[in-house]
Amino acid sequence: MATYILRRLIAAVMLLFVVSITTFAIFFLVPRLAGMSADDLASRYVGKAANAEVIHDTAIRLGFYDPILVQYGRFVQGVFVGVERNYGPGVELCPAPCLGYSYITQNPVLPDLLNRLPITLSLALGAAVVWVIFGVATGVVSALRRGSFFDRAAMGIALAGVSLPIFFTGIISLAIFRDQLGLVGDVADWVAFTEDPFVWANNLILPWVTLAFLYAAGYARLTRAGMLETMSEDYIRTARAKGLPERVVVLKHGLRATLTPVLTMFGLDLGLLLGGAVLTESTFSLPGIGKYAVDAIGNNDLPQVMGVTLVAATFIILANLIVDLLYAVVDPRVRLA
Repeated sequence: MATYILRRLIAAVMLLFVVSITTFAIFFLVPRLAGMSADDLASRYVGKAANAEVIHDTAIRLGFYDPILVQYGRFVQGVFVGVERNYGPGVELCPAPCLGYSYITQNPVLPDLLNRLPITLSLALGAAVVWVIFGVATGVVSALRRGSFFDRAAMGIALAGVSLPIFFTGIISLAIFRDQLGLVGDVADWVAFTEDPFVWANNLILPWVTLAFLYAAGYARLTRAGMLETMSEDYIRTARAKGLPERVVVLKHGLRATLTPVLTMFGLDLGLLLGGAVLTESTFSLPGIGKYAVDAIGNNDLPQVMGVTLVAATFIILANLIVDLLYAVVDPRVRLA
């Protein structure tokens, strides 16, 4: 197991290296190939009133006139060694790991991301708990009561959950539960869990439920399909013939075999959300990584966009590594292999 984890960690580092090269090439190499000059890139960060001399000086300070390999080497140096800011007021050293400085705010990218990380973690983990519990439970009950009113109603609601976009359900839930009924507080008023757990949960309950409604629908359908296939297997009939209680047959033998694809889907979904729930955070005005990514793209702030991309890729890779390890817990055949 230790060898497997080490091998996967090395592969993860290599994959992040490829992601960094690809992202850097998209934002810095492709514009050059499309005919944009260094001054054209720098003009995005100096305002519309700047003259040609100011734009040229900005391009020099940002290093846009350096060869593309030198620019990428400077970025990698910042990640592993640290980098000195060579533009803006004063001289400041960003210690490793440093994802560079924002071209707009001139703030270090990584501290900004770390400040927003608790918000995204609270949203993603809370919603994940809700959608896994309700989604898997609904799928199991629907499979055991196939064709019943509960099964048809649950799958109909699940279809609506998959079909309706998050910005639609989010706005409707805000209009009903916050504005009309006043059951929840202002979601945008972020309060940390360590400051007031009750206010923290009250402000996030609506984003949790809205986001979970979208994901729980897919988990319910996936669990139902897996349970219908599993409960018709020979070993399920053998377990019943041995006189095992139905609860043990369903949970230990049926559900456990169904959890492998659910785990795969969970790892991808959670990793993506930890990298920034863009639509949810934008809909509820939560100042998390997703909202940070939207603002960075809107401002054409390349260091911020690259920082979000690398952080999101890191979360996805780690989530998939953890899921691969959990396979051995859920399925004994994986552990024996």
